[in-house]
Amino acid sequence: MSSFKPPETRHLLKDLAVYAVHRELRPLYRPKETLRAPRRAWDFEPRAGLENLAQAVMLRLLTPRGELAALGHPEYGSRVHELIGRENTSAQRNLLKLFILEALQNEPRVAKVVELKVGPSPGLRSTVDVLLRVQPTQSEAVVTIGPFAIELGP
Repeated sequence: MSSFKPPETRHLLKDLAVYAVHRELRPLYRPKETLRAPRRAWDFEPRAGLENLAQAVMLRLLTPRGELAALGHPEYGSRVHELIGRENTSAQRNLLKLFILEALQNEPRVAKVVELKVGPSPGLRSTVDVLLRVQPTQSEAVVTIGPFAIELGP
């Protein structure tokens, strides 16, 4: 008999699935076909637990900080958008790391950032690749987010 017990993930919540277009940080709510209905029907796919946490982090990074202030969430989002249009230099990539870490400090479901890699995309002058690994609160699991690409400059 196995003693493996999957981590408890209810505290990581549940949401609709958001899909990234290509590898880039562009969200797309895409319904899936359901097989339950006799004719073609559409439904949204839910994400829960660790998968939802990964999605929530991506959405936080996509949202400009302060964008949801009118809804009572002035600290939600990130400053990543401030780097769009800038040159892909070592200094800008370090600033991107800082903005990602800053945004994750405000995510209550992330206990710690285990790994954050930001580097130039091979063959793409204005694009950086990001790989993020986080440990959720109340869990020993590690969630990998990415790799995904962010286009900075011209």
